[in-house]
Amino acid sequence: MSSRPRPGRSGWRRIVAGLALVAVLAGCSTRGSVVVVPAAAATGTVETIFVGTTRSADPETGTDFGIGRSAETRYARLDVAVPPDRKPGTIAWPQGRMRPDTRGVFLATAEKVYPDPAAFRADLSSVLLGERRGTREAVVFVHGFNNTFAEGAYRLAQIGHDLDLRGAYVHYAWSSRGHPLGYAYDRDSALFARDGLADLLRQTQAAGAERILLIAHSMGAALTMETLRQIAISGDRALLDWIAAVILISPDIDVDVFRAQAAGIGTLPQPFYIFTSKKDRVLALSARLTGQRDRLGTIADIDEIADLKVTVLDTTAFSSGIGHFNAGTSSGLLTILGRLNEVDAAFATDRAGRAGVLPGVVLTVQNATQIVLAPVTALSGLAR
Repeated sequence: MSSRPRPGRSGWRRIVAGLALVAVLAGCSTRGSVVVVPAAAATGTVETIFVGTTRSADPETGTDFGIGRSAETRYARLDVAVPPDRKPGTIAWPQGRMRPDTRGVFLATAEKVYPDPAAFRADLSSVLLGERRGTREAVVFVHGFNNTFAEGAYRLAQIGHDLDLRGAYVHYAWSSRGHPLGYAYDRDSALFARDGLADLLRQTQAAGAERILLIAHSMGAALTMETLRQIAISGDRALLDWIAAVILISPDIDVDVFRAQAAGIGTLPQPFYIFTSKKDRVLALSARLTGQRDRLGTIADIDEIADLKVTVLDTTAFSSGIGHFNAGTSSGLLTILGRLNEVDAAFATDRAGRAGVLPGVVLTVQNATQIVLAPVTALSGLAR
């Protein structure tokens, strides 16, 4: 019987040092919370975020959506004002009790908790059928490790705004502890949250979405893959067919587990993108904790998943700091992420002519494609 190597004493010291580093880096900035300032609508661009959540209420703090786990999926809505004085990819939070700067920080202009799923579907349907977006597509975002309720919802507002995504924005808020030392709690919470994500996808479909773009980050990618596998095993292929594309950003998944999940799903939704970075410090720490060489989000050898129809985009050249969310925080990568539809169309028309479509080195092995992205600000061959 083979076993994974366990860290020695020096290895445990590195793990503890890594945990301390993540804790320090996370503690250097203010954590996100929902601050409602209706007047912020006058200065910022308001993005409507629909929310499905398995976070339970916390009566001690008065928080509607805390860190506890709820077997019932609840539904809410946040109208988020994206401030004008910011760089793409950035989010700034109000500081303590100071009067918030409506031109510089993210604020909610309204918050609503729905009494039942029917009320949620009715509001979501009105946005899907509205004229502002012009499409019946829903963008569903699943946050990752160490996120508060507000941070995940506001991150979707930032991504949607910076990429000018079409369709309705829907966020799945599972019960992360929102603490850098809560890794084990978050892994269990992600497993607990599978039914809730499946519920949210079905409610979104029932609201009239004709296409679902599914974006998941970090541990949320593991939750997403588990949920898609669960839906496939249940025989609900119609729901899987509603998913028009999947984007996994810095996925915190064991490579062998990912392969097993993909096998359980069967035909993966297409296109299927995986954003990776060899300089992702959070995933490097996750690999050490599990006694592994790497995670899917740091995969170096595409041969390990060559039989799967996926496109791996290596963002190592864009990494800075922790490097765990390059695709959402780098202005250069935001340009690429915002034009993946064009990239997919170009690949579909000429599978052999991929070099030059994206700024980087392209390698195709069996069904998988790996693109090692170069730090440029625009896509060559796809200029506006």
